[in-house]
Amino acid sequence: MQTQSIALSPPTLTEIAAALQSPLAANYAHATVKVVHCPDLRAAPFHLATAGLSGAEKISDVGGEPNLFPTPRLECKYNLLDIARAMEMSPDGGGLLGAGAGPFHVVGRNCELVPNIAWSAGFQNATNGTYLAQIKQGLPRVEKSPSLDCALMINLYGSLGQPGPVVKLTARGRVGAEKSITELMQKALAGAFGERMVSLGGVFVVKKGKSKYHIMPDFPPKDELPFKNAKQLNNWLTYHDFEAPVVCLSVLHSADPGKKLGLRMEHTHCASMDGRNVGGHYHGDIDGEEVEYEGYFNVAKTLYRIEKPEVTLERDLHE
Repeated sequence: MQTQSIALSPPTLTEIAAALQSPLAANYAHATVKVVHCPDLRAAPFHLATAGLSGAEKISDVGGEPNLFPTPRLECKYNLLDIARAMEMSPDGGGLLGAGAGPFHVVGRNCELVPNIAWSAGFQNATNGTYLAQIKQGLPRVEKSPSLDCALMINLYGSLGQPGPVVKLTARGRVGAEKSITELMQKALAGAFGERMVSLGGVFVVKKGKSKYHIMPDFPPKDELPFKNAKQLNNWLTYHDFEAPVVCLSVLHSADPGKKLGLRMEHTHCASMDGRNVGGHYHGDIDGEEVEYEGYFNVAKTLYRIEKPEVTLERDLHE
């Protein structure tokens, strides 16, 4: 896989927690950000494939939105374990989590992916806790992924999966204008650290309240392609309001200096993991008074840009 690696020099977790505290406190009636020893994230309500988020912490951005817009590039198919190898992760143990596009070539339709895997024994013994969200017969369907594949684009946080210090955040009762807690975090880090790249990955639970998500439907017919603008793309997506609890896996960056890497600055996918057909790409809460979050994040020491598209169309997508 075409891979570029960048060594990062991130601030300490204490500095990151301090940068997040004031913005969260201004946006929520109650908010705390502190450095703690990571609990066992394999347990409810998080259900991660690894116990923690520590050890050889890395982040990757694979593919990108240009693989979807203006015309889906269906040849862009990847495997999570192949990505782990490209990230130079230990074959003896580790895990990946994040947000991306699902294996349409396996499930038979386009879908959202909530990647959550662990491995040991030379990548041979893999635990697949990955979920996918799709539109099936016109309705949302959220279920375990039958595959370790993904497609088009994916953002991943990887580590040895060990316990260790992490940033814990809690927030409830939104009083500010920012509906997305991860977009708020991304903006806070950008404001605090400027062009210094700070890349976080982790998990949070929407414990209470209703939030907005989108799920990509199947690819449009060829006569409706290419997507001509962001409005057409957004009209193609399906939007849903789902009740908590929902588990969300997230990757975010404070900066892409010079926009040279074509990074997706924030990407969060979620699944209910309790049998309900609830999940997709997280946008933020819709009833701020009721919303409540609890999350755990760690910072990457290395960034991997993998299979970068030749053309980056992020500006065109979001204008």
